[in-house]
Amino acid sequence: MSSPVEQLTPAALALAFVPAALVIAILHRWSARGRETLYGFARMLLQLMLIGYVLVYIFGADSGGIVLGVLSVMALAASWIALRTTSLPKSKLYLLALASVLAGSGSVLALITQAVVRLDPWYEPRYMIPLAGMIFLASMNAISLAVERFEAELGHGEDYESARGTAFKSALIPITNSLFAVGLVSLPGMMTGQILAGTSPLIAARYQIMVMCMMFASAGLSSALFLYLLKFRLTLFGNKPATD
Repeated sequence: MSSPVEQLTPAALALAFVPAALVIAILHRWSARGRETLYGFARMLLQLMLIGYVLVYIFGADSGGIVLGVLSVMALAASWIALRTTSLPKSKLYLLALASVLAGSGSVLALITQAVVRLDPWYEPRYMIPLAGMIFLASMNAISLAVERFEAELGHGEDYESARGTAFKSALIPITNSLFAVGLVSLPGMMTGQILAGTSPLIAARYQIMVMCMMFASAGLSSALFLYLLKFRLTLFGNKPATD
């Protein structure tokens, strides 16, 4: 169980783009949206290559201040991207999204890193940054789904409470589906990575259980707080603020 992870050569990695290119071609043919997806792939390549070099520096620096700076950038970016699905002015909702991400993700991240994994030092970057990334991602996706569904429900004439409940349920659909599928349909990222690195599958399973709990909690807490705060911004949706 101690064999190193196989190294990917650039030529081998390029093969992974072949089926992706086929999907992009179909997308462009059927909906003329291939250019947007190509842009997404270009950003993905650039961002991952850059973050590889950045993480080498961060891991070597071993500084709590640098780690806090990275976490701040992640939270700021996640809050902005979460609003990508809404047609409303993002500047009007950004502080709500940021507060929701910081409260929901921040509390879960603190619990996981300080009480469950018990990092020493508390900011150990090799654990803190990957775990924070998964937590922020869960919150970002949940808020994005919540605001899109909330806006749609209000557009259909639903009141705040009804729209809030439907939006919250919709926001949790992806992570709830993952709870049913994990271990049966798929081996998620952290578990797969640990197994590839030679960790015992039993230990990897424990870490994956932790990951599923933290992602569900961060998605739920962040989206619930965001939907709660939205009742003070209902005028943006053409509705009067709720009184409950």
